[in-house]
Amino acid sequence: MSSALACACFTASVIPVTLCAQGVNLPWSGYAHNPQHTAVSAVSARNLSEILWRTSVDLINAPNPNMPTVGGPLYIHYGSLSVTAHDTVLVPVRTAKGGYEVLAFSAPTCATSGGSTCTPLYTLPSDYLLPGHDWTPPYGPALSLDTRLYYPGVGGSVIYRDSVDSATGSNGLPGATGRLVFYGKAIYTANKSALDAAIQISTPITADHHGSIFFGFIAASGNAAGVVSGIARIGADGGGIWMSATALAGNDPSVTQVALNCAPALSDDEQTVYVAVSGGSEFDTNGYLVSLDANTLAPIAHAQLFDPLSGSRATVSSDSSAAPMVGPDGDVYYGVLENPCCSSHNDRGWMLHFNSTLSTLKTPGSFGWDNTASVVAAGSVPSYTGTSTYLILTKYNNYVGIGTGNGVNKVAVLDPNATQQDEYSTATVMKEVITVKGVTPETSEGFPDAVKEWCINTAAVDPITKSAIINSEDGKVYRWDFTSNSLSQKVVLTPGIGEAYTPSVIGPDGVIYAINDAILFAVGGAKP
Repeated sequence: MSSALACACFTASVIPVTLCAQGVNLPWSGYAHNPQHTAVSAVSARNLSEILWRTSVDLINAPNPNMPTVGGPLYIHYGSLSVTAHDTVLVPVRTAKGGYEVLAFSAPTCATSGGSTCTPLYTLPSDYLLPGHDWTPPYGPALSLDTRLYYPGVGGSVIYRDSVDSATGSNGLPGATGRLVFYGKAIYTANKSALDAAIQISTPITADHHGSIFFGFIAASGNAAGVVSGIARIGADGGGIWMSATALAGNDPSVTQVALNCAPALSDDEQTVYVAVSGGSEFDTNGYLVSLDANTLAPIAHAQLFDPLSGSRATVSSDSSAAPMVGPDGDVYYGVLENPCCSSHNDRGWMLHFNSTLSTLKTPGSFGWDNTASVVAAGSVPSYTGTSTYLILTKYNNYVGIGTGNGVNKVAVLDPNATQQDEYSTATVMKEVITVKGVTPETSEGFPDAVKEWCINTAAVDPITKSAIINSEDGKVYRWDFTSNSLSQKVVLTPGIGEAYTPSVIGPDGVIYAINDAILFAVGGAKP
């Protein structure tokens, strides 16, 4: 690769990836389900009627998942689980010592636990070290081709486990199968202690449908590997390449890294990668949305991120877990905070909307902070009479006491191609198709209508029953029925807690997975 593009590559010999045809029930590969981050389930979610089983995702805050500890708030982004087509649930966990591991559970076996904890099929320890942060970043593994789990390790390395549905891997052992290093394993081995401290994976991993993975990383200057903070790709053959964030932004020196927590997204043909880059501060105003070649990581386009109300550069916060979402028409959506930050739009931010080449900025949505849009088929909302083939679902909180915020927190289905006057500003925004308000009151003086906020950073959309699974800080998980525009079902998980936003997942058997108070709950009942 050209050194002018700040890119390097190597090839390593690894155990070959076994390519296999996926079953009818597609796996949930990681963050927001697929490489486009649409969060659309391939199967119908079960009725919300009971807790089937549970497990801690944070042994510091919830060492006993059968006795939820309501404290908080929890300023922690918990990583998304993955679920294989054969119903093995792969759960990232923060350990009691602050490290990380992945626990594998057989969902059918765990369903016999009577709502209590379940014994893991196996445990995958990791030596991963977090990058510098304010809110704790997510630990984000990804399932590749339904046969291999990739999970972050120390020094920018990626550990993998084959035969994920078996108690033992392809090497006959319960633990990891191997480790890959995008800048070369020989370089890593020769400088291990220094590189362990110098390089950290800084985003969830995204896996494509060909066996390749993508992730952001942060690297200290002058490190022994000679890499610069940016994005990496490891192919199915184990070969690694990388590209600096500065190069992706047209060599803008104010850009120093991929935005913290920002999982890369891929176009529908998986030939283009989208990710946000920034200067890395907690409230950074040097952000770009960029596109790059999925095979070479060569930069394609970069678009500065602007606040549609003030015209100033938008804020990309390191506290956010927003990631790009690629819609069925190739358009790209990415959530940002406003600038001036953060009361000029009630701390709601904006859901920016670009065409696939990033050359056209379209009408924004009226909420984007810490939020990844999900796709809702237009036909899933019977009351919709517009012309768009798909709609998007986003959080729509209106935080109490911030700007004109009154605490009437909602989620919304929006038309990305129709407009309305923003309720909270003079901006023109995407038209609201349906919204639903939170249920549980959280009143305070001067805010009699305030309710608990929704705590999703990506929903789980069920197009079969025309609904979505959404999680709330009131400690309940709900089914939002698009036909009746009502919260038609719910299950109480905990007494409720203020927490950073969490992902929702639907497994191949329709079981629903939601995180509340540092505990993962498997919820279900009969199929609707």
